[in-house]
Amino acid sequence: MIVREVLDNGLRLVTESMPHVRSISIGVWLTRGSRHETAERGGIAHFVEHMLFKGTEQRSAEDIAQSIDSIGGQLDAFTAKEYASYYIKVLDEHLPLAVDILSDIVLRPAFDPTDIAREKKVVLEEIKMVEDTPDDLVHELFTQHLWAGHPLGRPILGTPETVDALTQDALRSYFASAYAAPNFIVSAAGNLEHARVRDLIAKAFAGSSRVEHRPAEQPPVVRPQVLIRDKDLEQSHVCVGTGSYAQDHDDRYVSYLLNTVLGGSMSSRLFQNVREKRGLAYAVFSGLSAYRDAGAFTVYAGCAGEAVGQVIDLIVEELRGVRETPVSEAEIRRAKDHLKGSLMLSLENTASRMSHLGRQEIYFDRQFGLDETLQGIERITADDVQRVARDLFSNGALAATVLGPVNGLQLPPSRLALG
Repeated sequence: MIVREVLDNGLRLVTESMPHVRSISIGVWLTRGSRHETAERGGIAHFVEHMLFKGTEQRSAEDIAQSIDSIGGQLDAFTAKEYASYYIKVLDEHLPLAVDILSDIVLRPAFDPTDIAREKKVVLEEIKMVEDTPDDLVHELFTQHLWAGHPLGRPILGTPETVDALTQDALRSYFASAYAAPNFIVSAAGNLEHARVRDLIAKAFAGSSRVEHRPAEQPPVVRPQVLIRDKDLEQSHVCVGTGSYAQDHDDRYVSYLLNTVLGGSMSSRLFQNVREKRGLAYAVFSGLSAYRDAGAFTVYAGCAGEAVGQVIDLIVEELRGVRETPVSEAEIRRAKDHLKGSLMLSLENTASRMSHLGRQEIYFDRQFGLDETLQGIERITADDVQRVARDLFSNGALAATVLGPVNGLQLPPSRLALG
């Protein structure tokens, strides 16, 4: 059973009881992410996330780690473009300690100058890791150019220059404006009682600021550019894609199914035609990224440098094909069953249920039951898939990024044409 409640200070609480388990996963979700930063302070949201683990007014970083380890719990966090999340998984008997640690982290960080200086080195190494991980880097470059000049196009980690320029005052200022009760969602799933969780959260967050700062948000403009970056690698990495739908779009389920047909599974068209039948790539898949007011559909492939042109031609051919020819009923059925099965399997543990609750609340201010989602998938027709394919894959909409030993590769607009 899912229960939703808004506390007096504006904090939203969503719980789901799973009485057949002995664990509880509980997370604090902040509805602020890297898109809410200024360009000059790029990476500050992610840096603050790091700093919250470095100690509070009551606990050192070692105290936090020992408290979690002593009960066999799991504590972690991440920053995304539109939110950040701090979460703990513990045995049900340790819920009070989990709430105490989480609230202490997100309400009373120390921001010690020595820790700030040390953590800058850590984040700068993290930025270097992306540069040394080409399959991550090519996606980062693709996004930066697809949404050039927009906060959604900027890297979550920031740049070496913006990270190095962060100060204690800047961190405290960002924290004060972002980490307020109206921006918090607490989601919990497991062997719990809603009333008990509510009492613990209400007490722990009683001192949280009620002042809400709403940064302005403007949707990005898709800029279908071609970027070819020569880099000394063993393999070339390719991203081809275009803009897609926002999280709450009416055709979001259709786009999920379209993605499954094209490159979302081992039986997908791209996997079968690029890898299995021709052996041109070890990894080839498509994916969707969705935000409040924008989205992106991206195809990725890792292949030999001399095969890049052929792989891109095959990708374009598959996008053109799904746009021009209706998908067969057998393929629709297979994609629906894959989507439904993947969804149900992904929600079998408390951590995934907790995350599902948090994200639903962020983007919809309500909870979609599993049956409602499954019905939305089941209603999709072949006509829906073709209509959405024509909408997303319009002529001139494709952008491409290639990273690796490209040997003078040329990608004129005609090669990416879908008309």
